Amino acid sequence: MENAQTILVIILATAFALLLILHIVVLLICIKIARHIRHITEKAEAIAEKAESAAEFLQWTATPMAIGRFVASIGDLLLRRRGKSTSHKKED
Repeated sequence: MENAQTILVIILATAFALLLILHIVVLLICIKIARHIRHITEKAEAIAEKAESAAEFLQWTATPMAIGRFVASIGDLLLRRRGKSTSHKKED
């Protein structure tokens, strides 16, 4: 009976060692994945901050740009009308 117990202890010890090594490897892989995810989230936060800054900039410049476009369109309209009135005078 002692021989069977020794074999059983060896088998269980070997299985325990293999499972322990397997768990260590899985834990290391999980740590690498967690670091990679943290790196990705840091980049995403930086991109979100840049997008927020760009949105704020556009919010502050949208109104002056709209006014500028409005003034430019009025100027174009006046130049076109002035060009049409001078072209009619030249034909006479």
